[in-house]
Amino acid sequence: MRLPINRKVDESHHVVTSDGLSVWFTIQVSPHSRIQEAIFERADRPPSDEEVQRWLALLIPGAEAAEAPGFPGSSTRRFEAFENAS
Repeated sequence: MRLPINRKVDESHHVVTSDGLSVWFTIQVSPHSRIQEAIFERADRPPSDEEVQRWLALLIPGAEAAEAPGFPGSSTRRFEAFENAS
């Protein structure tokens, strides 16, 4: 999976694992900050905390990713990590 910069997201920033977990990853960069976003999705159920944390440790090492609010019953989970350059 290639890692995108400035939210140019396409299928090269998306991977589906052998057990059906879809993972998207983007990085937004500005002169003063950097935002990393990881999205996890399953067709049949929400991704578990265990599988999400395993991927976050690989995609966003050393940063605390916060889960963004989602719709009730959604099978998608979104996480963001913010870093200030100053």
